[in-house]
Amino acid sequence: MKFDGEVLPPALVNRSKEQKRRIQMIYQMADTAMNPRQTVREIIGRPLEFYLGIRGAEQTKRVIELLEMIELDANFMERLPGELSGGQKQRICIARALAAEPEFIICDEVTSALDQIVQEGILKLLMRLQEELGLTYLFITHDISTVNAIADQVVVMNQGEVVEQGLKTEVFQPPHPDYTALLLSSVPEMDPDWLTNLISKRVV
Repeated sequence: MKFDGEVLPPALVNRSKEQKRRIQMIYQMADTAMNPRQTVREIIGRPLEFYLGIRGAEQTKRVIELLEMIELDANFMERLPGELSGGQKQRICIARALAAEPEFIICDEVTSALDQIVQEGILKLLMRLQEELGLTYLFITHDISTVNAIADQVVVMNQGEVVEQGLKTEVFQPPHPDYTALLLSSVPEMDPDWLTNLISKRVV
């Protein structure tokens, strides 16, 4: 695997601190991705200290800035994960990833555990952050509606093998390989307009 022209060691333990800083991850289950005994201040503050050496008052200031970036405020700093809603937990995980000042963020099924309205809020937040910070995302998802809303390029995989890849407009345009056709045909359409509306509000 290469990142920015540099071959990355396969094992995370063999990667440098700088390589780890530049590539962050937001996990599917925010409940298990955070230490339930740490406050929001500690959760966001840890990567600030580890990657950037930011401590004390400067760290507190930066934690507040990061909370504001994810549309929360300083009142959340001393809360534990158990005192947060599902959407708030995922926003804290986003802030933790941003704390390292990465260039590339892997988003692993980041909306799959959330209801539709909360999903929309998280996707809008991620898209705004991408525009403001110049981030690149790799979304891992089974939700074709999410792919349609946010992706520029798409890779369809089956059992670890690449079935099809290319620009979203090309991959979603028939004819499709059998597996892609099956994947697209299996998508339920509970509300076909919600993601279209989300796309139209991409730039606030």
